[in-house]
Formats: sequence, C-alpha cells, structure tokens
Amino acid sequence: MIGNKCYVVAVKPGSDAEAKGLRPGDRILTLEGYTFKRDDLWKLQYIVYRLSPRPGLKVLIEKPDGKRLPLEIAAQVKEGKRITDLRGINVSNDRGDIIREYPTLARLYAHRFVEFGSDYLIWKMPQFDLSEREVDEQMERVRKRKALILDLRGNSGGYEITMLRLIGNLFDHNVTIGELKRRKETKPLLAKGRGESAFKGQLVLLVDSDSSSAAEIVARTVQLEKRGTVIGDRTSGFVMRSREYEHQMGNDLLIEYSTSVTDADIIMSDGQSLEHTGVTPDELLLPTPSNLASQQDPVMVRAAALVGLEMSPEKAGALFPVQWRK
Repeated sequence: MIGNKCYVVAVKPGSDAEAKGLRPGDRILTLEGYTFKRDDLWKLQYIVYRLSPRPGLKVLIEKPDGKRLPLEIAAQVKEGKRITDLRGINVSNDRGDIIREYPTLARLYAHRFVEFGSDYLIWKMPQFDLSEREVDEQMERVRKRKALILDLRGNSGGYEITMLRLIGNLFDHNVTIGELKRRKETKPLLAKGRGESAFKGQLVLLVDSDSSSAAEIVARTVQLEKRGTVIGDRTSGFVMRSREYEHQMGNDLLIEYSTSVTDADIIMSDGQSLEHTGVTPDELLLPTPSNLASQQDPVMVRAAALVGLEMSPEKAGALFPVQWRK
C-alpha cells in the first residue's frame, strides 16, 4: 500500500503476471472482486494466501494513464513430494531438503549496504534478525561516518534483542523506549546506550506501510528522542509483542511445531500505543505511479539530500533491486 491505495511495485520476471501485462505503477482496484483499504488489506491477503489458496487471481487494475483492465493471473505451481519422510531414517533426503530451504529464503532478505566515500552509508535492513554481536559489527562500519540512512521500508520486525541493540548503538546514553504492558504486569523497555561507541552522526530513517513491529518502535524512538528524521509513508501499526512456544506430538513419529501468541502491547515513552496507529513520518513522501513505473525512488533522493548527497531518482531506484527467489 502507498498511502491508502494499492500499487504494484515489482513483477517477477517470467511470471504469468508479466506475460499478462502487469507492470510496476499499476494500481490494484479489486482483488477477487473485493475492494479494500489499507487497514483491511491484510485480512484479504490472509484469506487468499493462507485460508483459501488458489491457482490464480482475478484483479482489476488501473494503468498510470487511467486505463482499466481486468486480468486473470495464474500462480506458478510447483509440485513437491507427496510424502515427506520425517522419521530420520534418511536425513540426507527429505529432512535435509526442508532444512536447506532456509538459506534460500535468507538470501532474499540479506542486509545490503551502499557506501559513498568514507562519510556516508545506506543500510537496507530487511528484518531484525541479527545477534547483538552482529549489530555491533555492522554499526562499527557506521560509527565514524557523518551520516547513516537506515532504510526500514518493508521491514516487518523481528527479534527484540536486535531492536534494543540497534537503538543502543544510536545513543551514548540509556534510552527508555516505553513500557511492555501485559495482562498482569507492566515493565519498562530499555535500550542500553553504547557510550563512546555509539554512532553520533546524522541519522535518516525510511519507512513505509510495510514497516512493522520493531521497525516502527525504532522509528518512533528516534522521533521522540529527536535523534533523526523519519521520512516516507505511515507505518503499518502492528507492534504488539508475541512469543513463540514450541510443541511436540507423537511417539515413534515425533512432529515438532510452534505457535506464536501475542503477550504484550508497547506503550511508548509519550504514553501512546502504536498499535493500529503506526508512525507518521516527519516528512510524508510517497512515490507516484510514474515513479514506480520508471523504477525511481524519490524517498531515497530526499533522504540523500538531507545528509548532503546528490542523487538522481533513477540512481536511487537502482540501489537495492528486488531479489527474487529462484
């Protein structure tokens, strides 16, 4: 979603969507006959992709020139094994195949960096999945620079320890982020500052409607502490903390699974919750359909200008191309 409208931002090469003429910059007006807004898109996605997956989707699109087209787009279906052996008899096959899927997924969401001389660095952070040591290692690359542009667009959150360590690396003092409010208790949420090891340069954060959870908390903390500038679109407003519980069932055949349960809301230091509200950027800046069609990134251009870098919209749009799963 961009603002309150749904646009295509990328189309997978070789897909049926590409063959049918779907392009970046096209607006999705209806999906399977349903109209939707920003606040209820997730419900439709949950129904279509989780509860009732289907081999294709019917969409009504609007081209940047205003022309409307109905499309029926087929999914790429790849048949897997009908029976998966989880007994451990042949670990090198079925169970090993399952384990090997994860590195493939990780490559799609790798942390990426672009340096401009020794003074500026752009960090595309797709999720909060780093250990404290890994956060420190990445921030060591930033510490002596004049400016950091932290791109949290599309970042759906992740580990709390990653979030706390990142915030700590942005301040030389301890920061009270807010409170974790559970049913029967409330406790402070604190980030321990890194003292002289903290990054003290200029900070610009980029967010969009897909920035969720930890990404939103970082952005709002930066605003409340007046540590930097947040630009882009209003964030998703999904910040409640959840915990994962592992389970097992079976005897001879042991099946392991887990459930995720929401256990706390985050009340920020200003006394407000971001749930269903999100973070409103200091500068609300949205790409236009023509920007999307031309693969231009005006939000990154503005971020670069704030720290003193000159960058064309085309160059900004080429910094972090979409990485497709093979």
